[in-house]
Amino acid sequence: MNLSSHLQELRKKHKALSDEVERAQQTPAADTIQVAELKKQKLKLKEQIERLSQA
Repeated sequence: MNLSSHLQELRKKHKALSDEVERAQQTPAADTIQVAELKKQKLKLKEQIERLSQA
């Protein structure tokens, strides 16, 4: 897998997590721990994307 396709996959995962966080937050009985964990995963992906984009 080349860098470009790897970045594309990471961006897809980031978008999917973003959508999942948004759905979870719209649920009245949203599990705040689960939402926080999703946000952490999303942030890690974002940081990885930024690191690889600068390489």
